[in-house]
Amino acid sequence: MIHLIKIDSEFLREVGEIARFTGRFFSEVIKPKQEWEEFINQCFWIGFKTLTLVGITAFIMGLVMTIQSRPTLLEFGAVSMLPAMVSVSLVREIAPVITALICAGKIGSGIGAELGSMRVTEQIDAMEVSGTNPFKYLVVSRVLASTLMVPLLSSLAIAISLYGGYLGVNIRGNVSWHLYWLQSFGALGYGDFIPSLIKTFFFGFAIGIVGCYKGYNSKKGTEGVGRSATSAVIVASLVVFIIDLIAVQVTDLLGLT
Repeated sequence: MIHLIKIDSEFLREVGEIARFTGRFFSEVIKPKQEWEEFINQCFWIGFKTLTLVGITAFIMGLVMTIQSRPTLLEFGAVSMLPAMVSVSLVREIAPVITALICAGKIGSGIGAELGSMRVTEQIDAMEVSGTNPFKYLVVSRVLASTLMVPLLSSLAIAISLYGGYLGVNIRGNVSWHLYWLQSFGALGYGDFIPSLIKTFFFGFAIGIVGCYKGYNSKKGTEGVGRSATSAVIVASLVVFIIDLIAVQVTDLLGLT
C-alpha cells in the first residue's frame, strides 16, 4: 500500500513539473526576441532528417494494410470498397498516430539525449552565466519546430501511404489511377481531414515538451542522459495515445465521425 502511494505521489509530482515546464514555455515564447536561426535549424533536423523514415514507414503501412484488408472484403463481395476503406482509415487515424509515434521515438529521444548531455556537462549552466537564456534558445525553438514539423510529416505520410495503397490494390486487382483516387477522395470529407490535421499539432507539441523537459532536467551524469532519452520516448508515446483518445471523443461529440 505504501509502495502504491509512493508511485502515485511520484506520478503526480511528474505531472505537476511538466505542467509548470509547459507554463514556462508559454511565458517565454511571447517574449522577444525569438531565436529564429536555431528554430530553422531544428526544423531541418526534426523535419527533413525524419522524412525518409516516415516516408518508408508510411509506404509500407499503406501497402500492407491494403493487401491484408482485401481477403476480408472479398468474402463479402465488397472489394470495390477497398480504396475508400483504406483512405478513411489512413487519413483519420493510422497515418497521423504512427507518424507521431515514430517522431516520439526519434525526435523525443534525440532532444532528451541532446539536452541531457548539455545539462550534465554544464553547458546549460554556462549559457546562464554568460547571460544567454538557455530555455528560450534550447527549449522554445525545439518545441515550436516539433509543433510545426509533425503535422507536415503527417500530411506527407498520408499522401505516401495512399500511394502505397494504390500499389497494394493493383497487386491482385486492376484499378486505374484515376478510379483509385476518385474512390479514395470520394469517401473523405472535411470531417476526416481537419480533425486529423489539428491533432497532429498537439502531437508535435507534446513530443517537443516531453523531450525538452526530460533532457533539460536530466540528472545523475551520463546514466541520467540515457534515462532521459528512454523516458522521453515512453512518456511522449503515452501522451500521443491520450491526446488521440481525447481527439476521437471530441470529434464524436461534434458529429464529425
